[in-house]
Amino acid sequence: MAEQLQEPKEVMVEEKQAKPLYQVVAAAILKQINEGQLRANDRLPSEHELCQIYSVGRNTVRRALSELARDGVLESIPGVGTFVSGERFDKTAQYLYGFTHEMRLHGKQVSSRVIEAKLISADPFLARRLQIQLGAEVVFLYRVRMMDGEPTAIERSYLPHDLCPGILQYDFSTASLYEVLTRKYNKSPNHAEQVIEAGLATAEVARLLELDQPAVVLVFHRETRLASGQVIEYVDSELRGDRFRFYADLRLQARPDAFAFRRLPLPIETEARA
Repeated sequence: MAEQLQEPKEVMVEEKQAKPLYQVVAAAILKQINEGQLRANDRLPSEHELCQIYSVGRNTVRRALSELARDGVLESIPGVGTFVSGERFDKTAQYLYGFTHEMRLHGKQVSSRVIEAKLISADPFLARRLQIQLGAEVVFLYRVRMMDGEPTAIERSYLPHDLCPGILQYDFSTASLYEVLTRKYNKSPNHAEQVIEAGLATAEVARLLELDQPAVVLVFHRETRLASGQVIEYVDSELRGDRFRFYADLRLQARPDAFAFRRLPLPIETEARA
């Protein structure tokens, strides 16, 4: 890695004469990234090694790394190191898109690996979330969502079976759940309430998303409803923290207490239920 980051001495000298040292170091690292010598998620040498490579002081290296981190080029993890940031995709927090549709807007090829697809009986938790009778049939769809062949998210979806009877006949390794609901069952998702939080990936999630632990994931829980207000889906999901960020256009148009997601007062134990 150290050899990759070295610049020809004459280039370094010329640039040092034209700009501050930290900008020279930042430009040299950025050049390595743009030329593909440093790739997404690669770890940079230590600050001490960078000081030796560029013949500069530690404060200069720290400022260069800080500038690149501010621009989203690098990501520093305390106690672990500094890494080249992977490509991140904005995921809206204000419009109800299915994962397939939203990632296609980014020009990505979306597919799924189905872990489980079966009917289960509603336990008290699901009966409450889906507003159905205890013991009623529930469609359970457990998928790893892929973008261009890379695992990026996990979804555990629960749907009242009487609203979409026979839906498991469809191949959800390629089909969009929301498209099937809309086109085949005339049950178009209309609005949803969602909670998003950061968490550490469990052993199972890390294995399915091909993450090295410890790894941060974005966890969300969502109730999706039809225009009538009837719940059509409850979903627990984990998204790779190094691939997504959330975007929202915020406006002061409601009281602060109007934003509370009051239907999720209990902790979600997805692994036990899945």
